[in-house]
Amino acid sequence: MGQRADVASGQVRYLLILFNRRIPLLDIVLGVLLLITAFYIYHRVSAGLQYKWRWELIPQYLVRYDDDTGRWVLNTLSRGFLNTIRLSIWGTILATLIGVVMGLTRISRRPFRRMLGASYVELIRNTPPLVLIFIFYFFISDQLMPLLGIQSLAENAPPSIQKGLSILLAPPSELPAFLSALITLSLFEGAYITEIVRAGIQSIENGQWEASAALGLTPRQQMIHVVGPQAVRRILPPLSGQFISTIKDSAIVSVISIQELTFRGMELMASTYLTFEIWITVTLLYLVLTLSCSLAVERLDIFLNRSRNA
Repeated sequence: MGQRADVASGQVRYLLILFNRRIPLLDIVLGVLLLITAFYIYHRVSAGLQYKWRWELIPQYLVRYDDDTGRWVLNTLSRGFLNTIRLSIWGTILATLIGVVMGLTRISRRPFRRMLGASYVELIRNTPPLVLIFIFYFFISDQLMPLLGIQSLAENAPPSIQKGLSILLAPPSELPAFLSALITLSLFEGAYITEIVRAGIQSIENGQWEASAALGLTPRQQMIHVVGPQAVRRILPPLSGQFISTIKDSAIVSVISIQELTFRGMELMASTYLTFEIWITVTLLYLVLTLSCSLAVERLDIFLNRSRNA
């Protein structure tokens, strides 16, 4: 019995040590303070504003039962949530392409290319995002999309293609507006990715350039075979963090009636007057996305550090 008690007490001590290592005391204190603050705000809203909380209505805006199909389907907030995911993923991909191209122009030996890259970055970073949204959106939507005939092509496409577009991008009727917002968001985020790419390449030691030049490699071969692979490891962590910023920045396209999560939340708030419930739910949905990405970025950083030290 005494031996079992010693083993049990040892296991308890081990769990306490593990708990203390995983969750520092400061984090526990901050967590308790946050809970107290949240409870105080909840009480003040209920008592001070005489607000009647109606959380039981929120689930029906996430999923609903469709009598026609006999299945549960996504409702308003969930559809906006998926649109935010689509905007964030495609926006990051397109912004990365723009950022890589403009980042290479920023370190080019030709003055015109450097000036082009610098002008793009300075213009985007020193202009209010809302102004850029309106300028790019109305130009792209009113001039570029009708010229390309995107909507007519999508509406005349076979049903299988229309279904694929609806899943990956947006329904044909909403496709021009979605693409306009996507291009606008990509141009905005691309300026920040440009600086990430430039800084990542310029962080590589000059000795790597000199050694590869001594081997007779051309500047393009130096970038592809020597400098590029090393720069990618340094670029990936901040690039992953920029994906989180893209998720948050996608909310700004709600001002041009793109039906992402924030726009859906505003629609529901105007029609139901569930102000706090709607916006708290929207905040939690954004937190689900950003915290998941933060954990993925942390794991990626650990993996890159291990592979670098190996």
